[in-house]
Amino acid sequence: MERKALAPKRIIDINGKLAYAEGFQSWNLLRLKKEIVDEFPQLKEKRSNFSYKLIFCRNHEELLNHIKKLKNDSVMPMLMWMYKES
Repeated sequence: MERKALAPKRIIDINGKLAYAEGFQSWNLLRLKKEIVDEFPQLKEKRSNFSYKLIFCRNHEELLNHIKKLKNDSVMPMLMWMYKES
């Protein structure tokens, strides 16, 4: 299966929520906001398949090493933070 990276046209800075999935009994659903779908219109293609790649670094040094390796990549990575709200 060939994977083609989606690239934004502009900087996207939004806050969103995780949703609880009863079947998995965990907070594992990401609901994409309208701004993301507007930026990536490919996500509206119902017959297409999409996937993601997540790299979780445990410290800043690991993260910087991964960033240095990305210089040869054509697409910029997406940064994501997860918060527990009170």
